[in-house]
Amino acid sequence: MPSHRHALAALLALCTAATPVRTVRAQAAAPEQSAPATPKLFTSDAPLALTLTTNIKQLRGDRSEGAPYHAATITYADKDGKPIVVPFKVKTHGIWRLKHCEFPPLRLSFSNKNTKHTLFHELDRPKFVNACRNSDTYEQYVLQEFQLYRVYQLITPASHRARLLRVSYADSASGKIDATRYAFVIEDPDQLAARLGGTMVKTKGATAADIDGAQGAIAFLFQYLIGNTDFSFNGLHNGELVMKTDGSGLVPIAYDFDFSGAVNASYATVDPRLPIKRVRDRLFRGYCAFEADYPAAFALFQAKKAAIYALYRDEIGKLMDQGVVKETLGYYDDFYETIKDPHDVVRTCQGPR
Repeated sequence: MPSHRHALAALLALCTAATPVRTVRAQAAAPEQSAPATPKLFTSDAPLALTLTTNIKQLRGDRSEGAPYHAATITYADKDGKPIVVPFKVKTHGIWRLKHCEFPPLRLSFSNKNTKHTLFHELDRPKFVNACRNSDTYEQYVLQEFQLYRVYQLITPASHRARLLRVSYADSASGKIDATRYAFVIEDPDQLAARLGGTMVKTKGATAADIDGAQGAIAFLFQYLIGNTDFSFNGLHNGELVMKTDGSGLVPIAYDFDFSGAVNASYATVDPRLPIKRVRDRLFRGYCAFEADYPAAFALFQAKKAAIYALYRDEIGKLMDQGVVKETLGYYDDFYETIKDPHDVVRTCQGPR
């Protein structure tokens, strides 16, 4: 969760030319490789119950960016009810959440030699999204954000896979359960890039000319659907870019949606440089250069409407507070009413056409 200062820096990065990436894209394309196998954890949508055991006191005390990894285990039951214990390492990370959360965000690190024949094989270092505070309200924020990853996957494979977890946090020093709350794991960025047949771009400064127009239109319209303005593909702030091996253009990938209007978290703020006052206020931030690609993106979102709404009525959707579900679907209703006139949406697009 970024700080307000970090969000401002990202916006400045969006408006300021940085090292262009088109020179990187112009390099010779790498040989085509077959898509990697999907990690077992992401082959099911059912919430996975597990126990995460580590020194909770140490983790809570790690508030610096250079925090070390700690030994930990995950324990879950296989299909026959047999407990499976998976050793791994865990550390704190983040910016805003690291300073403000009762329970800081975590980064997991798995070794394939320790995860063979388990659900956590081939995961590498996935992002772990947990409740900032041990309360029902903050747990609902986790479920709301998880739903947005599901919506994004429904719209396009150029998005992170995610798996919902029911986590009991056990302190290795005392043996006691500290809390039991929902959390989720999202696909490692490099694995996502490999799945799309490319590699992650580490250089900031991408322009509309560098980005695949069709994929860019989808990514920007998704951010508009969920009411998220806290991102910059140009500045790699809550956004990633995948360079496809065929050199056909960069694919933008959005992530980290807790500052979106669809979540409407109590702590979420809007950058004062933007012409909106609340996170629930939508602002389209797509590039005007994608004008020819927007009609197809609008049609795609219209075609996916029923399936998106259905996510809030299935077994995972039922885990959410039903009042929140009603508000969220009403928020989506406003989006679908707005896109009946696409010109009204793209009037705030950025850059030349």
